[in-house]
Amino acid sequence: MELETSLEAVRGRGGAEGIERVLGRYNEKNKATFKFDPADEEKRKKLCEGILNVLEKDTKTSCQVACLEALRILSRDKKVLVPVTTKENMQILMRLAKLDMTEDSLEDVSNFPVIVEALKCLCNIVFNSAIAQKLSLELNLAAMLCNLLKKCKDQQFVDDIKCFDLRLLFLLSLLHTDIRSQLHHELQGLQVLTQALESSFSIRWTDKYKAAEEHEGSPLSLQETDCAIEALKALFNVTLDSWNVHSENESHQFRYMAAILRHCLLTVGPTEDKTEELHSNAINLLSNIPVSCLDVLISPTTQEETVLKYNGMNMDAIQVLLDFMEKRIDKGSSYREGLTPVLSLLTECCRAHRNIRKFIKAQVLPPLRDVSNRPEVGTTVRNKLVRLMTHVDLGVKQIAAEFLFVLCKERVDSLLKYTGYGNAAGLLAARGLLAGGRGDHWYSDDEDTDTEEYKSAKPNINLITGHLEEPMPNPMDEMTEEQKEYEAMKLVNMFDKLSREEVIKPMGVRPDGTMTPLEETICQYQAKEQDSSDSD
Repeated sequence: MELETSLEAVRGRGGAEGIERVLGRYNEKNKATFKFDPADEEKRKKLCEGILNVLEKDTKTSCQVACLEALRILSRDKKVLVPVTTKENMQILMRLAKLDMTEDSLEDVSNFPVIVEALKCLCNIVFNSAIAQKLSLELNLAAMLCNLLKKCKDQQFVDDIKCFDLRLLFLLSLLHTDIRSQLHHELQGLQVLTQALESSFSIRWTDKYKAAEEHEGSPLSLQETDCAIEALKALFNVTLDSWNVHSENESHQFRYMAAILRHCLLTVGPTEDKTEELHSNAINLLSNIPVSCLDVLISPTTQEETVLKYNGMNMDAIQVLLDFMEKRIDKGSSYREGLTPVLSLLTECCRAHRNIRKFIKAQVLPPLRDVSNRPEVGTTVRNKLVRLMTHVDLGVKQIAAEFLFVLCKERVDSLLKYTGYGNAAGLLAARGLLAGGRGDHWYSDDEDTDTEEYKSAKPNINLITGHLEEPMPNPMDEMTEEQKEYEAMKLVNMFDKLSREEVIKPMGVRPDGTMTPLEETICQYQAKEQDSSDSD
């Protein structure tokens, strides 16, 4: 009934006040509607057309807001967007959202709700329509959004405008790679978005890449947090494939961004969930920043600072990353999306920055004392990470193993000490290090020092399980030679049957440490023996 009444209203029966009243009722009833009746699809299309006809005319602000709210609700349905996604209709919404290339400031505060609602409509339409995405490029929407962001820079009461401007930039850069490239290379997108991110925090700079720390600072408001999150998401898209820095200006831009992200990690939101979302998006963005620029995450400390120090460096941000990692492990689900980004970031930081690696190793892999339990048993961070080394998700277990391997300076003997051979076998096989050795990266030569407890227990540690085992009686001691031979042949026959039925495939290790079928290893050994006898 409301649909027919709304259609009649936008067709001109009742004037602006009638439209506002009728659409107000429709909006109130459908504000939480996301699934629509397919039988009313044509009526909803006609309602969209009618609303856009009203918006094309110069009508009062409250009527425009009601029309835009209704269009936002209707645009949740992809099937009704055909009449909406024309160049003319997109331009109507862009005009209402103040998306242009002029330098006029946003002075009329009473018009702000119209701008916000128009931006919300554009977000829905761009997200749900491939045609709208193509039109966005043709209409140069990204450039106009950047221009609107600049207008918001020094304005009051514009947090909602800025938030939905950033959300639309995020959607455009997510859905259209050409717009992503345009933002990065033509529109100074990095600089504009970084300034938008910085404006969400009350940062007071004390040095080039160092912000003043307020340990008793108040949490961000919900609006500030949402704006920061949208800016982080947009920046993540724009900085994809930014591993290499090609100029001094780019290096400065990324270091400046990393300094803001450090402040972000030390900031809390209005709720615990919002803080986690904020930090999660900051970590995702940090993963895109060239690792050579991440040294600004740690900075020399002063005597007055009451912060976490290591070798004279401020490690507060690194501690936040470690705490975030452990919290995500403890969640026990969605490891690929929730845990791998922070593990990847920490791995690269440890590989490139010695102080970060040594600080993290002191916390994750402290000197071993009690080796009575298996490495994967317990509640320490080491125990939790070792458990992940045998996770069913290949990506998760690879990055967990890689992180621990880097903490051990990519030395096999050091890794096995903390994890046991069984847990590390997958990584070592993939890296061709089953025979021992070390990885490809160079690390400092400082040696690990074993505790006296570990040294005394070392001879009785089971290398496979990585923990102390009491000497077990040898069951073969009480067997006769005939019994031993019988058990040996029984074992051979069992392996032979499993091999012939292809349940298992016997493997050997090449000289380079990689695995190969056992037959190939035997052939190589026999060929080597033959060459040796021929030379004699």
